[in-house]
Amino acid sequence: MALLARTLALLAMAVVTVAIKVVPLDMAQDSFDDQYRGCGPAMTKAFPALYKFEFQKNPLFAKTWVKAEAEWRKRGSHVFPLASPAQAVAVMAYSTKDIYKGFNKAVRAAGLSRQEYQNNFHFKTLHFLLTQALVTLRQAQNGQCRHVFRGVRDIHFQARRGQRVRFGQFTSTSPRKEIALRFGTDTIFQVQTCHGVDIRQFSMYPTEEEVLIPPFETFHVTQVIWDGKRTQIWLRSAGTFSKYNCAQCCGDGPCHSLNPCHPWLPPWHSLTPPNPCHRQAHHDTSYIPGLHTPPPPTLCHLSPHGPHLSRHP
Repeated sequence: MALLARTLALLAMAVVTVAIKVVPLDMAQDSFDDQYRGCGPAMTKAFPALYKFEFQKNPLFAKTWVKAEAEWRKRGSHVFPLASPAQAVAVMAYSTKDIYKGFNKAVRAAGLSRQEYQNNFHFKTLHFLLTQALVTLRQAQNGQCRHVFRGVRDIHFQARRGQRVRFGQFTSTSPRKEIALRFGTDTIFQVQTCHGVDIRQFSMYPTEEEVLIPPFETFHVTQVIWDGKRTQIWLRSAGTFSKYNCAQCCGDGPCHSLNPCHPWLPPWHSLTPPNPCHRQAHHDTSYIPGLHTPPPPTLCHLSPHGPHLSRHP
């Protein structure tokens, strides 16, 4: 009997209980929500330097970008209707299973202050490219509004009817409810979005029919139902709101049309040259899709004196 009781106790200890978090849905005031209105050309000019800096500073970004670029090339390097190959790779990078959680966690916090964005947000290039890509795709898709679904696991969101809210991150949804529910059923959103766009053409997983909503779209809560097991929330698009605009350009000054845009560049003295043998094969951070001509493949030959670079003729 004692042995049976001990066995049952051990089995009980082995059961993992997942705590369901309760999170209020609000305007996500700490979100970095820049729309880059009026500073697109200046940001594009600063992009190569920022890309190189973040490629070294952020291993998750570097690893995912290489993976996404390889997949994009494998599929034929299609760009249209996007404005550049870099935008296409950015959308594909986001759609991987590798980066979206870390990226969105950073997006939700980077708007705490301009200093937080400048010093601790090392997804500046991905955020810029993804934002620009969604604007371009929305124009190509005639700015249509869509009815989509989102399922969330392990979180019960709280909201009030009539409240104005934002997701405050890049939010994945699907027009097919059964697909959305694969990702969770603790909170189910039914959303009318007018700024979310269909990204399946550039998605790593096109069968998910992903519609991606930007962090700056706002919604009115039209209905909330709690059935004792799950929360269901209905949202209707209510325009956009951004606390930031061209933050990379404005530094500590106000961001408006009279303030010339001079993008902040990273402190190069803080970087150490990367060991080329530690990079992904044939990936050179001096090459950015759509901005430069690819360099010849680089091979690393290890020797007692360290790596030696040679290039194929």
